[in-house]
Amino acid sequence: MPPTPSRSPRRPRPSRRPARRPVRRGRPRWAMRATTTLSVVLLAAAGIGHSVVAGLDADITRVDPFKDMKNRPRAGHGMNVLLVGTDGRDDITETERRRYRLGGTPCHCTDTIMIVHISDDRERASVVSLPRDSYAETPPHTDQVTGKEHSGHPIRINSAYAEGGPQLTVRTVENMTHVKIDHYLEVDFTSFMKTVDVLDGVRICTAEPLKDTYTGLDLAPGAHTLKGGQALQYVRSRHTDASSDLGRMKRQQRFLAALVDRATSSGVLLNPLKFRDVTRAVLGSVRADRGFGTDELLDLGRAMRTFSPSSSEFTTVPIGRMDYAVKGLGSTLKWDPVKAQRLFRALRDDEPLASAGARPHGGRAARVDVAPQQIRVQVENGTRTAGLGKRVDAALAATGFRTTRQPVVSAAAPSTRRTVVAYDPRWDRSAKSLATALPGSELRAVKGLGPTLKVIAGTDFHEVRKVRAAQVEQGEFGVVRGDEVGCS
Repeated sequence: MPPTPSRSPRRPRPSRRPARRPVRRGRPRWAMRATTTLSVVLLAAAGIGHSVVAGLDADITRVDPFKDMKNRPRAGHGMNVLLVGTDGRDDITETERRRYRLGGTPCHCTDTIMIVHISDDRERASVVSLPRDSYAETPPHTDQVTGKEHSGHPIRINSAYAEGGPQLTVRTVENMTHVKIDHYLEVDFTSFMKTVDVLDGVRICTAEPLKDTYTGLDLAPGAHTLKGGQALQYVRSRHTDASSDLGRMKRQQRFLAALVDRATSSGVLLNPLKFRDVTRAVLGSVRADRGFGTDELLDLGRAMRTFSPSSSEFTTVPIGRMDYAVKGLGSTLKWDPVKAQRLFRALRDDEPLASAGARPHGGRAARVDVAPQQIRVQVENGTRTAGLGKRVDAALAATGFRTTRQPVVSAAAPSTRRTVVAYDPRWDRSAKSLATALPGSELRAVKGLGPTLKVIAGTDFHEVRKVRAAQVEQGEFGVVRGDEVGCS
C-alpha cells in the first residue's frame, strides 16, 4: 500500500505502476457490485490475520484502468476508490430472473458509480454517488468496441464504460471531479446476494410502504430483514416514488449503511472463518486494478479497527439542472458547478462532507416527506392570465422542484379558480409535499398519470412556499451518517 502522506507538510502519494499482466476478460456485471465491494473494504476493519485471507485475491480478475494515463489530478490525502457496477445479467439464473424480475437487455454500461474516500487517518469513509445520467464530456479515446478514435464529446457518464471500459470511466470521472482515483473496483450481482446471505440478512426500516411493479419490491411500513434476492430488489427499485434514480441512490446508500452496521455488530469481523466466507463470496467476481490485493485489504483493516456506522457518511453530487437537454443524448443531469466543486475539494482536502460548506437553511421552510429535488412537475396555466404558467414554473424550480421548464396552457375554456395538484396515487407522498408548497391547492388523484405530477395553476395562486425534506441530511451536500439511517 502506498505510504501515508504526512500531515505537515502535505505531499502527494507516489503512484504505483506494477508490470502489466494478462487481463482476463470478464463479462459485465450488475449495478450493485459497487455496494458489495465497499462492504468488503469495510469488513476488513477487524484486522483479520493474513493467513485467513491470503490467496483470496488470486480470484480477482485484474484490469488496468490507469494504463498510459497522463495529466492526472494531483494526489490528495487519504485513499479514493472508484466503485462501479454494470448492468450485465449473464450470471443470473432463469429462476432468479423470473423471481426478482431481472429481464431486459443490458446496455453494458455503468449503472452505479461511487467515489469512496477513506480518510488519511483511516477513521472515516465518505461515499459520493455520481448519478448515471450525469452530463459529462469524455477526453479523447479509442472506442473499445469499434476501434474508432473519438475526440472529446458529450456523453452520459454511465456510457463511458461502454465506449472505453474502466480506463475511460476513470479518466472521465477524474476530468469531472479533479479527484485522483487510487483504486478501481467492480463486483457482480451474485456476490451482492451472497454477501447479504452470509450475513444472515440486513435489517432496514421504512416509514412508508415501498412497492415497485418493475422489480417486484413490496414492503409494508416497518422493519424488515432482507436476504439476498429481496435486498437486490430494494437497491434496484426506481419506481417507488417520483424520486426515480435519485431515490434509488438514497436507498442504496441507506442499505450500505445498514450493511456496515450489520457487519460491525454481528460479530462477523471477529470471526475469521465468517470473515473469510464473506470475503470469498465477494472476491470471486471482483474486477480490480493490479495494485489492490490482500495486503491492501489487511493494511486497511489494521488501520480501521475502530470503524463503525457513525464513521461513514453518504451523499450524492449536487445537481444544478435535473432535465438538461443535450442534442443526441436527450435529458441529462447537470451538476451544480459551485457546490460540486466544493464537495470534491472536501474529498481532496480529506475533510468531513457533513461539515464542509455547511450553511444554515435560509428562512423558514415547511418540512415535507419527499425533498422537492426528487419531484418532477409539469405546470399548466389554467387561467386566462398570460405568463402565469411561467411564473409558477419558475417559482417551483427556485424552491428545488424538478419542473419541465416548459409550462403549457390549459385547453379548458373557463379559468380554473383553485390551483390543482394532479397525481398518480402511487406518488401520493410526493403530491402532498408539492401541495404543501402551494398553500390552498387541491389534491386530485389521477390513475395512470405516472411519476410526473401536474400543477394546474388557478386564479387563487399567490406564491410558492419554501419546503425541505424532514430528513437527517446535513449541510448543503445533504450528507447522512451511517448511524443516522438505521432502525431505531
